[in-house]
Amino acid sequence: MSDILSRLSPPPGSRTREKRFGRGVGTGLGKTGGRGQKGQKARHGGDFGKTHFQGGQTPIQRRLPKRGFNVPFPTVTVALNVAVLDRFEKGAVVDEAALRQARLVQGRDVRIKILGEGNLEKALTVSAHAFSKSAQEKIEKAGGKVVVIPTSAPAPAAS
Repeated sequence: MSDILSRLSPPPGSRTREKRFGRGVGTGLGKTGGRGQKGQKARHGGDFGKTHFQGGQTPIQRRLPKRGFNVPFPTVTVALNVAVLDRFEKGAVVDEAALRQARLVQGRDVRIKILGEGNLEKALTVSAHAFSKSAQEKIEKAGGKVVVIPTSAPAPAAS
């Protein structure tokens, strides 16, 4: 067994030697080192960082005005219609954990809002951060209960 392991070698052609540039004319990659003749690209560092260069004209990122604003930590709200709540059993408590287990809510730190599209036939206790008026009416009409989860508001600034 060890005799076979000592004779292992990679298949022919799978390992190629590194090209060594600038090691004399006889190597085929001497003198200019594969960079052609003179010019900016032949110089050291001459072809680096030119991805947005537009031949000397004012680049597009400077010609266009700055617009908009990105909120660094946006509040993500997941909207669910009452029709999707019909999949839960009668009398069930539908909270964030149940919605996550049903794969209706994903992601971290999301707010849940229940909207009134569709019908609800079962009495459910639904916990969410917000409800539309029509959703609240439909849940209560089916004999269910609406529980509003309080959202943590930012602390008021000290004056």
